[in-house]
Amino acid sequence: MAGDLIYAFRIMRLPLLDAGGSPIGRIDDIVIVPGRPGAAPRVTGFVATSQRRRIFVNAARLSGLDPNGVRLRSWDVDLNPFKPRAGEHLLAADIIDKRFGDETISDVALRPTTNNRENGWEVSKVRLARRAVLGRRASYRLVDWHDVGAMFAGTTEMAAEAARLRDMHPSDVAAVVRALPLAQRQLLAREMDDDRLADLLEEMPEDEQLNLIASLDLDRLVDVLDEMEYDDLVDLLAEMPGEQRSRVIEAMDEDDAAVVRQLLSYAEGTAGSLMTPEIIIMGPTNTVAEALAQVRDPEWLVSIAAQVFVVQPPFKAPTGTYLGVVHLQRLLREPPSSELLRCLVKEPTISPDISEREVAERLASYNLLSVGVCDDQGRLLGAITVDDVLDRMLPRGWRRHQKQVAS
Repeated sequence: MAGDLIYAFRIMRLPLLDAGGSPIGRIDDIVIVPGRPGAAPRVTGFVATSQRRRIFVNAARLSGLDPNGVRLRSWDVDLNPFKPRAGEHLLAADIIDKRFGDETISDVALRPTTNNRENGWEVSKVRLARRAVLGRRASYRLVDWHDVGAMFAGTTEMAAEAARLRDMHPSDVAAVVRALPLAQRQLLAREMDDDRLADLLEEMPEDEQLNLIASLDLDRLVDVLDEMEYDDLVDLLAEMPGEQRSRVIEAMDEDDAAVVRQLLSYAEGTAGSLMTPEIIIMGPTNTVAEALAQVRDPEWLVSIAAQVFVVQPPFKAPTGTYLGVVHLQRLLREPPSSELLRCLVKEPTISPDISEREVAERLASYNLLSVGVCDDQGRLLGAITVDDVLDRMLPRGWRRHQKQVAS
């Protein structure tokens, strides 16, 4: 079907296939967002029913679309319920069967995009139908999408822009946002979902973060901050004026606030100020199968999911005595029933008081993706990942320079 027009009605009758080609659901609808001025509306994903749930399948996660079905690149399926977002349209629910003058939109034709590294589709043609009059047959005609462009318009330009950015990498979103005037940045921030805005904030210097969130009310701000990684959250809070920081922490969940206060207590430039307590922590009698189930959770960062830290109970920082770590490669080589105690290694840990420079040297010396942080009683407090060390060791403002070079 590559190079040909693909009609929406045909797609919405196809099965959703896993990476091996087995059906795991069916396609119900197609999600599109308005293009930027002069550009065609594009497909961001598909709505599918799988395991009796209505879910969203990102277009970037597909390996192909043909008469046999819509196939995923990987075996993972996000079963979170689909929720329509401002600025998006569903072809079946919002476009098809809608009136356009004295005609009705009966179908929408998509074409593969040619300027994207990933598989992608955009709206190309629209099929219009005119009802039969005085015994005549209904008539049909095919028009270019821009002839009915008003049908694809977003609710507001910023809502449409937020929807267009939905499937972009956060660092690329940051480049787009940085090119906007401050007032438009803040309007866009108000239209973005909490998790997407949190991802964006993590890709921006703290001064730009503060400007971006300046127009958010306290409740919305706390919801967004709740989606951030702890190390990035603490960096942002440290840059806030003291009174604003106190209000935000008071409004946070009690447990989260306690973690944040502890992290803020470490001096700037130390390991404690870099670490995150959100790591995979398990006990020595947990099995390899249980550990792999944790690692498979797509919510974990890649650098965090690369290893499981093994401790005595309790399993929440500060934990019981640190025992060691089991790396993903070892987990893949061991029988699923093996206990973690049998396959862990006792890698060196660090104190929360050592300098960032010493952290970088420790990671480099032992070729580690992350290093555990323990107190003087041998209890695990958290871990520091190599990406966070790189972020801190690079010159201040490197993100701005990187995007200028990339553009």
